[in-house]
Amino acid sequence: MKSHFVSDLQDGQAVSTLFLVCEKGIRTSARGKSWLELSLRDRTGSIPAKMWDNFEAIAKTFECDDVVIIRGRVKLYNGVKEVTLEQIIPAAEREYDLGDFLAHTKFDVEKLYSELRAAIAGLKNPFLKRLLESIVEDPAIAPRLKRAPAAMMMHHAFIGGLLEHVVSLIGLSRGVTAQYPELDADLLLSGIVLHDIGKIEELSYERGVQYTTPGRLLGHITIGTAIVRDKIKLIPGFPPELAILVEHLILSHHGSLEFGSPTLPQTREAVALHFLDDMDSKMAAMRATLSSESGNEEWTERNPALRRAILRTDAYLAQQPKPVPVAASKSVEAAAPRGTAQLDFEPRKA
Repeated sequence: MKSHFVSDLQDGQAVSTLFLVCEKGIRTSARGKSWLELSLRDRTGSIPAKMWDNFEAIAKTFECDDVVIIRGRVKLYNGVKEVTLEQIIPAAEREYDLGDFLAHTKFDVEKLYSELRAAIAGLKNPFLKRLLESIVEDPAIAPRLKRAPAAMMMHHAFIGGLLEHVVSLIGLSRGVTAQYPELDADLLLSGIVLHDIGKIEELSYERGVQYTTPGRLLGHITIGTAIVRDKIKLIPGFPPELAILVEHLILSHHGSLEFGSPTLPQTREAVALHFLDDMDSKMAAMRATLSSESGNEEWTERNPALRRAILRTDAYLAQQPKPVPVAASKSVEAAAPRGTAQLDFEPRKA
């Protein structure tokens, strides 16, 4: 069983444990020196690893997405931890639990799923309610909805991430619809539940998060629209205008053409969905970046998706001088020797 996790590794530490191989390649320097370079991961994160000697035969014994037993030592290189490998042995399935290698939502998946179903049960529009129930309760969809990540890298990029993202958006939407009663709450909720449903087929998430072939060729917006369109066809009397509004929510939720939406948000609900989705995804990306050990005590490393580094606000504020308590400042004044100038803060009388 796995003994050490990425989050526990320290500079200089000898390590012998299991990892999932998520990247593999042989690199060659300008001087002709070659080495085996890997990216190893577990549920707490990933770490680069290099084998410098006698790696040619070993490299042929495993591939990406295989679990291996490694022996090596952690070191810092340009301020980043990596493992110098001494041994790599492919692991048999009986030797590991796949759950040790895939990051997972910290929330109870079944509780999240119950919250989703409860929100759908509260819909007043019978057509939207039936549509959502037909999707989230479909035996072919529900298990994947519970496991799918919401993205490959940007946000909620872990098992159960999509469901966590959807339930988070449901919570956000309650405040928004209370503030803006002109919004159709049922339609907005439908967009929240359905906007990323195509992720269940766009991404593969059995041994790591990566794109499927349909995901690469079509994308989750196209896939999700097709899923919803097929379900609508099975609901007698579903209003065609309502169907168009639902599809528009999916097609426009990225907010702009350059970010992959084939159309811009052109209804109140579509605009609200876009900004709610954008805020939740960015806050989740910031949470993940701030929880990592990247960067230094005050700043994280640059997040490529957010295109910026993030200030660790608590650490920054902790460095500021603490204000002198009021009681202490009075005692200082009282202790001042006679003749010492005292500042008069009392308002002067006319």
